Amino acid sequence: MTDILEEIVAHKREELATWATRPSFKAALLASPHGIIAEFKRRSPSKGWIKESGTPEEIPAAYARNGAAAISVLCDEKYFGGSFEFLRRAKAVVGQTPLLCKEFIIDERQLIRAADCGASAALLIAAALTKEECRRLTKFAHSIGLEILLETHSERELEYIDAEPDMVGVNNRNLGTFHTDVQNSFLLADKLPADIVKVSESGISNPQTIRDLRAVGYRGFLIGETFMKTAEPGNALAALIQGI
Repeated sequence: MTDILEEIVAHKREELATWATRPSFKAALLASPHGIIAEFKRRSPSKGWIKESGTPEEIPAAYARNGAAAISVLCDEKYFGGSFEFLRRAKAVVGQTPLLCKEFIIDERQLIRAADCGASAALLIAAALTKEECRRLTKFAHSIGLEILLETHSERELEYIDAEPDMVGVNNRNLGTFHTDVQNSFLLADKLPADIVKVSESGISNPQTIRDLRAVGYRGFLIGETFMKTAEPGNALAALIQGI
């Protein structure tokens, strides 16, 4: 008769093996003909509630159904009306579409929670961290099976790429003033490493803008308010993809 402890440990090994099969966020962007990361964003610090009634079942499911390459879920509660529970609930309805934990991460415990809730990747913001903190958090994320999207805003912050993230984002929104200018992505395009997956974030609503950004090397496009302010965010995503 098999020792019960051996049986339990064997089962735990099987459980851990399934954790390692979470879909790759990076691979999804590279494989997609459009690269749209559709964001579930109910609130903004600058604009207040965008869609207070939006649920993490309905909207992320509609994004997945309408062809999003990946989905971003805001997890900050006070300023963005999100939660880690929203991430968990979204995971239950999006199938194999990979999820990004969009949070202001400053501690390993947040990464553990992101992984536990089903994220494939987590956002690290260069402006919120020292280079050493970014390096430490990236290494820890990789150790628990999470990919990292490093968000930058300026040429100076490109030094953070030494932390070896999986993807680098250029945020077109200044987090101090909240002014948005997509030209920021074009200005930094040729300053980013040629071999890294590049993501343009914020201020994108036009198919031609996406085509132009792809022409200079971007493979991911994080779009939230453009979809969330409409009556049917999933349909708005489908229309944008059709336009591309």
